[in-house]
Parts: sequence; structure tokens; C-alpha cells
Amino acid sequence: MSAAAAAAAAAVVVSRSRSSNSSSSPETTTYHHLQHHQAFMAAPSLPVAPQLSRYESQKRRDWITFGQYLKNHRPPLTLSRCSGAHVLEFLRYLDQFGKTKVHGSACPFYGYPNPPAPCPCPLKQAWGSLDALIGRLRAAFEENGGLPETNPFGARAVRLYLREVRDTQAKARGIAYEKKKRKKPLPPQGTQLLQHEQRGQRGNFVSGYGGAEAGAALGVGGGSAQPNGVMLGGASSTAARGSMMPLSVLNY
Repeated sequence: MSAAAAAAAAAVVVSRSRSSNSSSSPETTTYHHLQHHQAFMAAPSLPVAPQLSRYESQKRRDWITFGQYLKNHRPPLTLSRCSGAHVLEFLRYLDQFGKTKVHGSACPFYGYPNPPAPCPCPLKQAWGSLDALIGRLRAAFEENGGLPETNPFGARAVRLYLREVRDTQAKARGIAYEKKKRKKPLPPQGTQLLQHEQRGQRGNFVSGYGGAEAGAALGVGGGSAQPNGVMLGGASSTAARGSMMPLSVLNY
């Protein structure tokens, strides 16, 4: 009997706990949701990194590539010891990854922009790619604490090398590298209208003055005013003839 009584008491306790949990579950759920919302609102928001432009992304990759080249150099180089000569070594090292066919002077296709057949001439980096690369590395050097006076990418030897590459590839490939002319910015719309009106007024004034002067010279037309107030032209001559007196009236 004692075991049966204990089992019955345990069943009553379990049923009471279940009923209490079922009755308080909506309030408990709401409380937990409120705590979760407050914790989410109190959490600090992480700053969103701005998306880099295509130029900035390429500049970063070029800077990393140049840093790896300095580490793999024998002996290893630091950025403070880098000079224009090391930059030229880096540019020549990149030629092995080039995709531009540069014909030699002994090649039968020398000077042909579109050769009709393949040739054993080597592939190199195009002058435009090297020029753009040096521009990005030059800017990255100064952005990373370098001084413009000690910038190895702006050395005179680097500029002369790029000019030599440009001229050599232009002759070998039969392509003339010309600088693009910058278009002059157009004036605002209001300025254009004002200039057009001024030109129109100037043209009307000149044509009117010329027509009046021609009419006065030929004695026809509306005439023109002179400084002394006398009108010349067809109208003035008719008025003068009407006011003239015959000579017989004066002779008594």
C-alpha cells in the first residue's frame, strides 16, 4: 500500500507541474522574446567597410605583389632600400607574364600591326600596362608613408625605361601611341544662349548700318541721319526739290 500511495502522490505532483507550465507558457515565451530583442538592440553594430573601387582594388593587389617580390629577392630587400634600379628589375621580371607579341628587328613581321602568320618573337608586357602599373605603385608608395622625394617609382631611370619601351613597341608592332586630347568643357546653357543673342544683335547692327550707308551712297532708300540733321536719300531729295523756287519768280 505504501508503494501505491507513493506512486499516486508522484502522479499528482507531475500533473500539477504540467498544468502550471501550460498555464504560464505564454507569459514565459513573451518574456524570453523581450529579453532577446533587448539583447539584440544593445549589441554594438559592426562598421560596414566601404566597397573599394576597381582602381583601389587593383592598386592594393599591385602593392602586395611588389611586396612579395621584395621578400623573394636575393638578397631580400626592404622598401626603404628599394631604388629605381630595383623597380626596373621588377618590370623586366613581369615580362615573362606578358601577352603582347613584340617583334624583333630581324622578324619579317616587324612593323606589322596584324601579322598574317605566327613568329617566334617573345611575349612581353604592353607599354600601357606597365605605365598604369607604375602610376598605381607610385601612389601606393606615398599612401603607405613614403616621401615623394624618395619614391623609387618616380625615378628618372624608370621614366626613361617606359619611354624606351613605348617607342620600341610602337615600331615593332606598327602602332603609334598618341596622347588623347582632352575635350574642352562646354559652357553652361545660359552662357551659350547669351553669346548667341549677342552675336545676333551684332549681326543685325552691322547689316542695318551697311544697308543705310549703301542707300545713302546710291541716293535711294529710307536715307540716313547725318550729324547736322540733314536727311540724305530719296525722301530728302524730294523735299529739297519741292522747296526750291523757280528762277522766273526772282527775275522781275
